[in-house]
Amino acid sequence: MLIGALLVAFLLSIFLTPFVGKLAFKLGATDKPNERKVHSKIMPRMGGLAIFLSFCITFLLFLPFWPFIDDFGEQLPLLVGALVIILIGMADDIFELRAAPKFLGQVLAALIIVLWGGLEVEFINLPFFTDTLEFGVFSIPITILWIVSIINAINLIDGLDGLAGGVSTIALVTIATMALIKGDLFVAMVALIVIGSTLGFLKYNFHPAKIFMGDTGALFLGYIIAVLSLLGFKNVTMISLIVPIIILGVPISDTFFAIIRRVVNKQPISAADKSHLHHCLINLGFTHKQTVLLIYALAACFGLAAIIFSFATMWGALILVTGLLLIIEIFVEKIGLVNSNYQPLLKMLNFKNKP
Repeated sequence: MLIGALLVAFLLSIFLTPFVGKLAFKLGATDKPNERKVHSKIMPRMGGLAIFLSFCITFLLFLPFWPFIDDFGEQLPLLVGALVIILIGMADDIFELRAAPKFLGQVLAALIIVLWGGLEVEFINLPFFTDTLEFGVFSIPITILWIVSIINAINLIDGLDGLAGGVSTIALVTIATMALIKGDLFVAMVALIVIGSTLGFLKYNFHPAKIFMGDTGALFLGYIIAVLSLLGFKNVTMISLIVPIIILGVPISDTFFAIIRRVVNKQPISAADKSHLHHCLINLGFTHKQTVLLIYALAACFGLAAIIFSFATMWGALILVTGLLLIIEIFVEKIGLVNSNYQPLLKMLNFKNKP
């Protein structure tokens, strides 16, 4: 049934995407070239609507055959929150919304799944301690912050053909794998349906793309990934709570260093630039397709590390995290993700290249 749902979603997405592309042109949801864009002609966006429709249709088609769902009403918050995020994404793709209404829409979607759906990270068990850290009144804000942060992390990495879709698919494959290991069939099923929907869309979105997912797709994928990661790993140990962070290592790192870059360069946090991970790799001489495939490989490494991490001992997990952080920092300094002068670790280790 799991593979069947993935295949149905995949075929539906392949069928629906061309129609969504035509609809995007009619509604004016197009992406025009500018100095920050890598494409040279007007492209339809809002392709994420095909991913969403494929997901919803498949979800409802297979619902009667899901023995692990007792009450459909329990799943409504997930779907309603997804619908809200889709409407915000479509509005932005058509009208190019300001940052404030986009942010409020994301918070609203998060509030729906948190307040109505009851999704909260209420506590964590601290390593080396017997007590738990209760979040109390901060549990809802922390959960909302996670959801909104991941939504924007996926949105920020959507800069090359097939990039956000591929990275999201790799993250979802990791989530589905770990959910199956834990026996969480609901999370696995939802993840696999979104995987199928995204892979079908990637047929048209991989370089050279015929359509972009736009904010419609990036916000939806970010929302689903954020929610599924919490459903699979909430109220657990500190070590296990780090797992979804590792799974999303590529978009989270890119977002984190984008903030650092803007602080270092004395720019507004919300300022757009052309110095994200994919831009840096292209500037180093990689082609469009090579850059996307390289970032796919990085995302897959993070996914594998997350699976290994979840089975590691306490000390093994800490060593793995420390190693990952060092590798990320060296990689960031090497490619100039913050700026060409930001090389504190390389300077300290005497690895800085001679001019």
